[in-house]
Amino acid sequence: MQQPGTTRDRALVIGASGGIGGALASALERRGHEVRRLSRTGDGLDLLDEPSIEQAARGLPGEFRLILVATGALTIAGRGPEKTIMELSQESMQDQLLLNAVGPALVFKHFHHLLPRRGRSVLAVLSARVGSIGDNRLGGWISYRTAKAALNQVVRTTAIELARIRRDAICVALHPGTVATALSQPWLGRHAAVSPQESAQHLIEVIDQLERGDSGGFFAWDGQPICW
Repeated sequence: MQQPGTTRDRALVIGASGGIGGALASALERRGHEVRRLSRTGDGLDLLDEPSIEQAARGLPGEFRLILVATGALTIAGRGPEKTIMELSQESMQDQLLLNAVGPALVFKHFHHLLPRRGRSVLAVLSARVGSIGDNRLGGWISYRTAKAALNQVVRTTAIELARIRRDAICVALHPGTVATALSQPWLGRHAAVSPQESAQHLIEVIDQLERGDSGGFFAWDGQPICW
């Protein structure tokens, strides 16, 4: 059994200033992991600015067995999810894609080399069930849905490429459930919600159970796979 502080116990949480990100980092610390937290407010890592992402990655020594990307936004520049396609605007869709798909893709690009070349490791990103094309039965939220669907494709493709250079690495998209955070506050009345701490605990349990064959998959907070 290795002691905390070894590669096995090192975790990186990107977006750690957010509700779920902070809860994930704290839960991992309670389990004895050495956790490095990164965020835009604390470290200047801006998902809309690739040089800041590259700089943040360069400044980290060593390797991490777990890298969690806990970023995202429902409302950007005061524009929330559209109820119908008639409310769609070019600006809102571009903003959603940049923050919720392009940004995490750039994080994958610059941070994946921090995973060890040998031994089990996990690269995970928070997606959303509404990004599932097969599970979409209600319509609406077209910009956010599209961005999360694009993110899921980033995960799937990264998993394939990652297996060629880090055969034991697992790359997945995770749905945290409806979580009571500032991000989801305007829509909490419509769905049962859990606290960030409860969601974080469930997500860590899911991560613990992941196997190599799960890489490239999309999983809910309860461990159930979600269709693309």
